[in-house]
Amino acid sequence: MSQANASPERQGLTPRQARRIRIALSAVIMTAVGLALVLRVGSTHSVLTMGFYGIALILSGSALVLSRQGRTRVATAVLGVCVALAVAAEWVVAALR
Repeated sequence: MSQANASPERQGLTPRQARRIRIALSAVIMTAVGLALVLRVGSTHSVLTMGFYGIALILSGSALVLSRQGRTRVATAVLGVCVALAVAAEWVVAALR
């Protein structure tokens, strides 16, 4: 066979590998946010704290579902931006007290 007929080698991750990595990352973040929620509720009994971490849990679960459906870029944006904003907002509200 000639070189022109040979398929070029793929660089990077396959779509399936990317989905699996994002699913695992979503699960790890979801677990970490749940643990942070338990620790924060133990130290401060605030409905806002529960709300912000609840939002972060919902968003990380949404990212997990998006990854399973093949929307890995959207899932990455949800994980990176939205969860960070939810956690940062809780810290800002806590600092204002």
